[in-house]
Amino acid sequence: MGGKILNTERAHLDKIVKFEEIKDLIIALGAGIGDSLNYDKTRYHRVIIMTDADVDGAHIKTLLLTFFYRHMPEIISRGYLYIALPPLYRMAIGKEVFYVYDDEEKDKIIADHKDAKVILQRYKGLGEMNPAQLWETTMDPEKRTLKRVTVEDVEAAGNMFEMLMGEEVPPRKKYIQTHAKLATLDV
Repeated sequence: MGGKILNTERAHLDKIVKFEEIKDLIIALGAGIGDSLNYDKTRYHRVIIMTDADVDGAHIKTLLLTFFYRHMPEIISRGYLYIALPPLYRMAIGKEVFYVYDDEEKDKIIADHKDAKVILQRYKGLGEMNPAQLWETTMDPEKRTLKRVTVEDVEAAGNMFEMLMGEEVPPRKKYIQTHAKLATLDV
């Protein structure tokens, strides 16, 4: 599945199943949807959401979490839903390679190696990794980092999504004003 998916927060089931990517997901899982939903028929007991480690990827992840929370909640409560955590950076210092998952970790490594030459590669998306890097960081069961989704995680994401994408403007405006960071642009 690629690209943005349908916002299922307020969508009716007939519209949801017409959306190709969601329909494919429902068919692959094999449990059905709506009145025909039977969790005992679920084909996979490990469903992994893997998106880019950027803002667009976070949005797609939230849309998928919303879908599962609203329409297949037992996939979550049975512990079948996971999120893969891809790195934001690849850092090479001499022959040593670090895959880094956030700016704080990147800054710490740079500070710890301030006398060394650091080669930094920023991944804008999963497609920027070569197959070996993607395997090593995100797909290899021995090395990957997966987070099991719990109902509390999804409720928090759902509340945030509702606030940011819902019809109520004042809470969204307040959130943006509170969390916006100043930027200096050299245009």
